[in-house]
Amino acid sequence: MLDPEVLAAADEASHALARFDAEAAALVAPFPAILLRTESASSSEVENLTAGARQVALAEIGAARSENARLIVANTRAMDAAIALSADLDEDAVIAMQSALLRDTAPRFTGEWRDEQVWIGGGAVSPHDADFIPPHHERVPALMRDLMEFVDRTDVPVLAQAAIAHAQFETIHPFPDGNGRTGRALIHAMLHRGGLTRNLTVPVSAGLLRDPRVYFQALTDYRAGDVNAIVHTITEASFSAISNGRRLAADLIGIRERWNTSVTARPGSSTRRLMELLPSKPVVTAASIASDLGVSTVAAGTAINKLVAVGVLTQLGGGSRYRIWQSPEILDALDEFAARARRGRA
Repeated sequence: MLDPEVLAAADEASHALARFDAEAAALVAPFPAILLRTESASSSEVENLTAGARQVALAEIGAARSENARLIVANTRAMDAAIALSADLDEDAVIAMQSALLRDTAPRFTGEWRDEQVWIGGGAVSPHDADFIPPHHERVPALMRDLMEFVDRTDVPVLAQAAIAHAQFETIHPFPDGNGRTGRALIHAMLHRGGLTRNLTVPVSAGLLRDPRVYFQALTDYRAGDVNAIVHTITEASFSAISNGRRLAADLIGIRERWNTSVTARPGSSTRRLMELLPSKPVVTAASIASDLGVSTVAAGTAINKLVAVGVLTQLGGGSRYRIWQSPEILDALDEFAARARRGRA
């Protein structure tokens, strides 16, 4: 049974999520894609998989040296899959989310529930000193069926239901790998299906980064029978995510206004369209621009040159045949978002 104060706060957060989702999608043209990336990066960082905005953007065009950045891009696929599958959440949908996450890096762990005992913490050989030992693998199919029956209920407030389902998912730990990121993707699938978010993936995981210890303790408390802790934690993370998301939107709007005063280009031109693309894809090549905008590489090169001339783009690397450009202002705004998410840690 949830405490009335916890339920009231979750209800307030639910209304705040819906308002932010409705208003923020119209603030900056590619804002949904931007927030999807920030949530993917934040959810990965909860698992100590970190990479700066530049490396993540490089990974999106296949030019990153950072393995963590490639994993974050894979997590973006899992988030995409979660939203796409949100209308019909069942065991197969959850398996598909985890497969989208690991299909490139660990395909042997995808496509089915785990078939061996796993544990969290302790040594690699024995669960003797483990922090938590999930249920035996033979119980996983029945436990996941039970969980998805709970997910299908319509008599539980959506945010509280998503928090409890997430905690139960992490307790079952149904996969050999990727449980944390898949479980947080499940939160977004449920928020979307429940109508709290329709346009955005609000970066709830960024809110969890303020103090991951509180989040992990809430999962431990849930396993001890305290449901309030995880609902409270996800509620507070939602409020924090909305606040940080508003700051990011304001930063991006300010950047766009500065660009509009310094760039002369007609509406609908390749240059103007490239400016609109950069917030969601702040590292580009002529080929990637040509593909994204449906223009020739010559037109892409002309747009790049115009934006380089006014400082919107700078060359990042590559030789004369494969050159890469970046938008430093956008990358800085994304890194500042991540830095704000981490503040409050001891």
